[in-house]
Amino acid sequence: MNYDPVKIGIVSISDRASSGVYEDKGLPALRDWLSRALKNPLSFEPRLIPDDQAQISQALVELVDAGCALVLTTGGTGPALRDVTPEATLAVADKEMPGFGEQMRQISLHFVPTAILSRQVAVIRGQSLIINLPGQPKSIAETLEGLKDENGEQVVAGIFAAVPYCIDLIGGPYLEGNPEVCKVWRPKAAIRTFEA
Repeated sequence: MNYDPVKIGIVSISDRASSGVYEDKGLPALRDWLSRALKNPLSFEPRLIPDDQAQISQALVELVDAGCALVLTTGGTGPALRDVTPEATLAVADKEMPGFGEQMRQISLHFVPTAILSRQVAVIRGQSLIINLPGQPKSIAETLEGLKDENGEQVVAGIFAAVPYCIDLIGGPYLEGNPEVCKVWRPKAAIRTFEA
């Protein structure tokens, strides 16, 4: 299949990781998951920044302006005083997409009752979708993929199932998912086939 390359922004937000106190695990987790979940050739624009609202907003604007169809952030979505990722994201939004945050919390509640403390948001800026993900690599994969039972059947849909169609609707590139990782959903009329 012939796919156009897709540029994706990945942003890890952490005071300690950005200052070198410990190794960042967010960027590798995002890169790994997306590389498995999408069949398109991908180019990543990574950013590792502290929990600073102005710097986060600036990074998001720069990534959208650089042509990233999708920007995923990890970290800074809890209730702690330094957690300002949702505020920084909403500050640069043209539209809010509340269903993404609602579904992430729904998935996380299957694992921990403190999921109600998470404040992830998703927004559209221009022709880009920006989504705040949880901070832990395991939680990132769970919220993107959803929950499966012991037979591998989907119990709760992950948020990534809706991401490619959302990007279609805002005029972005066609993202082809790998159903072994996460089954993407589109209406039949929106499904494209590619020549080998």
